[in-house]
This record gives sequence, C-alpha cells and structure tokens, in this order.
Amino acid sequence: MTRKFLITLALIGGFAGVGAALAQTVDGLDLDAIRARAAAQSEDAAVLSAEVARRVEEYRPDAEALDAAARQKVQGLDPAALPKGPQGAVDFDEMIAAASGNLVDNRGSAPQFMVFVSLSMPEESLKTIIDQTSAAGGFVVFRGFPNNSVKQFVAGMSKIVSNDDQFASIGVDPRLFRAFNVQAVPTYVAVSSDFTPCDGLSCITTPPPFDSISGNVTVHYALETFAEDNGPGALVARTALGNIRASK
Repeated sequence: MTRKFLITLALIGGFAGVGAALAQTVDGLDLDAIRARAAAQSEDAAVLSAEVARRVEEYRPDAEALDAAARQKVQGLDPAALPKGPQGAVDFDEMIAAASGNLVDNRGSAPQFMVFVSLSMPEESLKTIIDQTSAAGGFVVFRGFPNNSVKQFVAGMSKIVSNDDQFASIGVDPRLFRAFNVQAVPTYVAVSSDFTPCDGLSCITTPPPFDSISGNVTVHYALETFAEDNGPGALVARTALGNIRASK
C-alpha cells in the first residue's frame, strides 16, 4: 500500500466522520462546534500530507546516494580480475543477485531458518555451515560487505563456497541482524511463520515467535535442539532436518 493511498484513506476517513456529523438533525446540535471540528480535521489531514511528503524528500538523497555507490562499485570491478571459484571464474552477476535478493521471496517474506555469520569466522567453520544450511534449505546471512567492498566479499566467498549452487543460499541483509538482535556469530534462528522485513535503511522489524541459539555448534545440533524443545521454531527445524537427511 503506497503512502499516497494511505494519505487518501486518512483524508476520506476524516471527512467521512465530519459529513456524518453535519447530516445529523437532532435539536440543539451545535453546528459551530461541528464546523470547528471539521476545520481542525481538515488542517490535521493537510499536516499529515505535508509531513509524509517531507519525509519522502528527506530520505530521497540517502536512497539515491546508496544506489549510486552500489552501481559505482559494480561498474568498477573487472570480472576477469576476480578470484576463481571451485568451478572456474566466479559468476559475478549471480553472486550479487544471490547476496542481495535471495533472502526475500516473491511474497516479500524472509526465510524461516537462518544462520547469521561473518567472514571474520574461520574458513572451515563457514564452509561447514554453508554446506549444512544449504542442504537444510535454509539461508546463511551476512550483515554486509567487509569494509564496504563487494570485491572483498566475492573474494571471501570464493574460499568457502564448495559449489556454485550454494550461492542461492547466501544473502546479505542487515535488517535481519537487527530484527533478531544478533550480537554474536554464528547465531541460528528458526522462525514460527513467514514475516516481511521492514523497508528502510535503519528500520527494525518485530519478527514472529522464534527459537535462537548462538555459539560454536553445528547446524545439525541447533536444529535438533529446536526440534526437541518444541518451541516456536520446532516445525521448521524438523523440516530442515528432513531436508538434510534427504540430501545424503
């Protein structure tokens, strides 16, 4: 639903209430008071419209700057100079698409099983997590690009991804780190239902009930713990465990 539509609804709701009041014919009705309320509501609607327009313009430069910076980083990279992956040169377009788009499906929903990680973790640990999370049907989530460098991110991925198909299970989304208040990596999260992350550079989504565990444990251990505890993420955990068994 667009901001313009929301403003329209607010205006319609405000004026509909005023119209209903003016239509009354009860004796002793204070028409002056009604007119005053109508004027006040009209002023409030105008203030609301102006505030929404102001906020749109306020955030527009940040959005445009972010888009320009991202485009500049991509255009400045030479695919031939990128590190080699396990099956030859890394498919740069596929890597960026996976890192920026795979965490939200076509309904706007985030994944229900996620493992939050960082490139600062040991390579072998990351390899194992990516292998097992991919097999489970989950997603490995990074907070962002190291030192704001796409090239460093791609270089790091080339060392820990065992096959190109796993790129589809890797994403970058700081909103999910904020939503689950992730303070340490690795952190494993199983969510009770679909949810849509908020749309904004610094917004914080309130997720549905979930299970979470942090520490140097395996994907399998985290999923078994969620499943056995019968918490909010138990069903998702059991499904993920079934995916791992089926992949062997």
